[in-house]
Amino acid sequence: MVVDAKEVEVVNTLVFETLGNPEREREFKLKSLKKWGFDLIFGKIDGKETYFTVELDERKAGDKFTKDGKEYEVIEVLEELPKNRELYAHIEMEMGRAYIVCQLRDEDNQNIEVLRVPAASLLLAFFKKNKLGNLIKAIKNVGISSELYMQNGVGGKPYSYEELPNIARRFLRSARKVEKETGFGRLSFAYYGETKDGEPRFWFSWLLPTIALFDLDIAKKTNDTLGILKTSE
Repeated sequence: MVVDAKEVEVVNTLVFETLGNPEREREFKLKSLKKWGFDLIFGKIDGKETYFTVELDERKAGDKFTKDGKEYEVIEVLEELPKNRELYAHIEMEMGRAYIVCQLRDEDNQNIEVLRVPAASLLLAFFKKNKLGNLIKAIKNVGISSELYMQNGVGGKPYSYEELPNIARRFLRSARKVEKETGFGRLSFAYYGETKDGEPRFWFSWLLPTIALFDLDIAKKTNDTLGILKTSE
């Protein structure tokens, strides 16, 4: 029986799954909001006291401004979360585009929305600010889960798990540790050996919950995992 190249690839691509629904919501500290580039403000919108966000260091107490037809007044730039309130962020999808939505939640589970921006733009800015170059290179698309994709030469038959060299196994172990923290993940991985220059030949597609990648600790661990298979540019 003749086996074509497509069948060889599909049959021999390794798939590792941490099953479950991608995390949609996560609790964050105020310092995370600042790391994303925003200050939390106690102030007024059209004369009513509430909370909202502005770009980091853009406003100070006493400032007044108009945005989208609404009048804003800054009473205080907060350095800690308001008493009895927690900060939660989640991903919402609208017409195929992901948005990160941040809310202040009180003890009665009442929410005040303080931020709603495109998730992909903020995620890239977050990666750039923290010099997470491997994530910048690998991020392919952003939804409730985000796809990370890398490739360096392909061709031939992918190795079986038993044939994988140490570098590939180390990558897989590290990816599993990340997924243990995120609670969800799906990694498709094909390894083809080395180039003539001794670099690994492979491709992979890795799905992780988008909201988890806004956690700097998880983002750094993911970035380090991607770096295990790093190749020259």
